[in-house]
Order: sequence, then C-alpha cells, then structure tokens
Amino acid sequence: MTEIAFIGLGHMGLPMAKNLLKVGHSVKGYDLVPEAMRAFVEVGGVSGQDIPSTVKGADVVITMLPEGKHVKAAYEGPNGIFGHTTPDALIAECSTIDMETSRYIHKEAEKRSLRLIDAPVSGGVAGAEAATLTFMIGGEEEHFKALHPFLEMMGKTIIYCGGPGLGQAAKICNNLVLGITMIGVSEAFNLSEKLELDKHKFFEVASQSSAQCWSISKYCPVPGPVPTSPANRDYAAGFTAAMMTKDLKLAAQASQMTNVSSPLGEEALALYTLFCNNGGQRLDFSGIIQFLKGQ
Repeated sequence: MTEIAFIGLGHMGLPMAKNLLKVGHSVKGYDLVPEAMRAFVEVGGVSGQDIPSTVKGADVVITMLPEGKHVKAAYEGPNGIFGHTTPDALIAECSTIDMETSRYIHKEAEKRSLRLIDAPVSGGVAGAEAATLTFMIGGEEEHFKALHPFLEMMGKTIIYCGGPGLGQAAKICNNLVLGITMIGVSEAFNLSEKLELDKHKFFEVASQSSAQCWSISKYCPVPGPVPTSPANRDYAAGFTAAMMTKDLKLAAQASQMTNVSSPLGEEALALYTLFCNNGGQRLDFSGIIQFLKGQ
C-alpha cells in the first residue's frame, strides 16, 4: 500500500483522491475548505492538519489547485511541500496554471533533486469521477514513468508531451480549441433553431460530417441529442464557465509571451468574460449558448 498525499480536494481533486482510495492506497488529504475536508474523510480519506503534516512520509504527492499563485504558495515557504516532502517522493502537479509558474516549480524541484512532473488534466468532473481523465505530462520522462501507475488509477489516457511545462502547454492549447469550438457550435445550434431545423436532425448531420467535434458529439450544448451533456441538467457544471475563462486567459498570456496571433482566442475570452460577469460563472461553460441567445 502506497502512502499518498493529496493537496486540493475541490471539484476535481476530491473524486481523483477517491479513485486512489478505491484501489486500496492510503490517502492523506488537505484543503483550506472545511467542507471539502469533511467530504474527503467521509469517503475514507485521512485528514491532514496542514501541508507539512499531510506530505510528511508520503511516497507520492499530488496537487490539484485553482491557479498558479495557489501552487506557488503550496510548494514554497517554511510550510510548503518542498520543505517537508521526503527526498525520494514522486510529485504530480495536476493543476492547470501558467507556463511561467509551472517551469519555476520544476526548477525549484530540480534544485532539491525532487522528482516532479506537471500533469494537468482534461475531462471535467465527470471524467474525474469515472477515472477517465486525460493527463498531459511535462517533465523528465523517467519521473513520468515512475508516476504512470498512479495516474492510471485516475485517468484513461496518459500522454507524455515532453520536458518541463509542456503538459501545461498541451492543456492550454487544447482548451483554447475547446473554448472557441463551443462558441461556434452554440452559434450554429442557435441559427438552426431560428431556421426551424430540428436540433436532433442538425446534430445527426453535424456529428457525422465536417462540423464534427467534441463540443458536438460528446458535450452538445442543447438538451436532448447527448443525454450525458450538462445541457440536460440546466447546465450544472462539469467544467464551469469561470474555469474556461481562466484557461482562455492562460492561452492569451501564452500567445502574448510568444507573439502568436490569436484573434479567435481573444474573442472567446471576451465572450466568456461577459458570460461570467452576467451570472454565468458557476454554470457549465456550454451554457454560453443561452448567453448568446440573450438569456
């Protein structure tokens, strides 16, 4: 039985930690939110009092936190992971954060001879619960191979993308596509409705022709065609609009840093920002179809 420390037990972290518990590992967790800690203990997790007590003696440390500033705070300082984890521990940083912070954390880990990978995920809460996440990995390949068995317990597709920070690069670029395509799909369904084309017929055509994409076939933004999509649950979030906005901001930062033109990414960020500012931040990002209708 492996001793695992899990820092960050929110919407994604909690189901990921639960899947590690299901296969028999001992998982000690920590989160600043008391409700998250209670939910973790209820499913068999061991409660840590703080980061030092949680990571002490752990064979594997996993972090799943909202933003780069939270990651830096969790890893650095007198009470951070770097100061209290064992030298031979394996560390998977699974948050989706900016490239600068990711590469900084890698460098700090390397200074301490710690084995760390960046391993952001795709698949949302449903994927976390079903252990079908996609992991995008950056870091030393030998560190990735050592952590691979633990990632398999939480995900279905695990892809090594290259050196430090390149898992984050893959995630940022992937969600840039996702944010843009969801807006395009939403516009098309709204137009088809006004043209009096049945949504099921349009779905049948689009899902099997040149318009086919994940935003149609797996996550359709209108109720009915894909029964598992959030559209059938009043857009209860699998991946919130606020999180999509955050990821599009990361893509915009990366585009500016590399001097890459991204007009559609900029427009997608502007639209999701408006959606969030008008009450959509906690809804699923596919709920932007309603915002585009003026609702």
